[in-house]
Parts: sequence; C-alpha cells; structure tokens
Amino acid sequence: MKTLLALFLTLSTIVSQAQPTADLIRARHSDIRVQPVGHGSLILEWNSEVIYVDPYGADKYTGQKDPTIILITDIHGDHLNIETLEAINSKNAKFIVPQAVKDKLPETFQKNLFTLANGEARKVNDISISAIPMYNLPEMEDSRHPKGRGNGYIIDLGDKKVYISGDTEDIAEMRALEGIDVAFVCMNLPYTMNINQAASAVLDFKPKIIYPFHYRGQGGLADTEQFKKIVNEGDSAIDVRLRDWYNQ
Repeated sequence: MKTLLALFLTLSTIVSQAQPTADLIRARHSDIRVQPVGHGSLILEWNSEVIYVDPYGADKYTGQKDPTIILITDIHGDHLNIETLEAINSKNAKFIVPQAVKDKLPETFQKNLFTLANGEARKVNDISISAIPMYNLPEMEDSRHPKGRGNGYIIDLGDKKVYISGDTEDIAEMRALEGIDVAFVCMNLPYTMNINQAASAVLDFKPKIIYPFHYRGQGGLADTEQFKKIVNEGDSAIDVRLRDWYNQ
C-alpha cells in the first residue's frame, strides 16, 4: 500500500510540475481560463472557445482541449512550430496569422486560415481580434523583428481586452494602448527588451493584470521579481502575476 501511495504521489508531482496552475479571470458570459504552456505559448479558454497562442512543444498539450482558434505571432521556431501544429488536433481550428507566417505554413493548415496585417481586425467565431505592431528598436530592415512582419494581438473576450505582445520592444504602439484588462508582455535579451523597458511600457498603458512571459534569453531567465517590484512601485494597482513558464 505504501509503495502504491508513494507512486501516486510521485506521479501527481510530475503532472503538477508539467504546467503551472491555470488562472481564472472573471469576464462576461464566462470566466477566462489562462493556462501558461511555456515561453511564449499559452492557452486561453472562454465561452467554449479554446485559443492556442504560438503553440510550441507537442508534449505540453497532452490533456488539453483541442483549439478552436490558433494565433501565431511570427515566423521564428518558438512561435511558428510546424512539428507542434502537426501533433495537435487543429482540424477544427481557425488560424490567424501574419502574411509571413502564412507563406511558411504547409498547405494542410491553409484551409481555415485568415491573415491579418498590423492595424487590421476581424471577427473569428464572434471574437474580435486585432493585429498590432511588434518590432525591435531602432527600426532596421535587418533586425530580428522588423516592423510589419509579425503581429501582436488584442482579443476581446466578453468584456475583457487581452493583449499578446509578440516579440517586441517598448514601442510607441504598445505604450499607447488603452483599456487593456490582461496583458502578456515579453522580456528577453537580446531578442526583445529588458525588464526596465517592459516595466516602463506597462506603466504607460496600465493593464489591470500583467503576466510577464517569454522571459528566457541568452543570459538565462529575466528577473521577473524585479520587474514586478518596478511596476508596483510605479503603480500598486497593477496586478503583476508571476507564473513559472519554464517548469523550473
């Protein structure tokens, strides 16, 4: 009996460490379920919709509901991952992608696909999705993330506006955002921005809830605790939610 109990507890620990616990955020019609998956990947569930953002790592989606919408922000492998897309059941999902991603997707995924350019919006399954810029500063054609290639997204879920930053620095378009309820903001050098840039931008557009994600860079993991401290010293009303996106 003790052996079986020990095995059960071990398995339970492994499962619990596989992904952080999901958060629930109150919204009209249905709570929003926020499931961190890893790095820049997450799942949002709301009112029967299951939205995969930049799915990466096929094994991480075991036991998750099949997607109804898949958002992809950019062409890099930690955002556009063909192996993961082929492993998950996406046959009933609608893809929302920038043109650069569409150009790299196999024909298999082109049937229910919509492209959005920066500044464009459309309704998908009665959910309003807007594409906004994401890019590096200073603007250069040979930068890792040139302006216009990738998309950040704003998703309307009930009465909540959810912002997905994509790979970006603290650009003017981010700082000018208004009415954001939930934000997912990247911070990893040398690819996007440091914690001070991210905190400064967050203090400009003041989301009600902010999740730092995509925070592993060449030097390891960004100091998200310090990011939280900077943000809350500037505005204690912003709910900074730290989750383990890397299963440390």
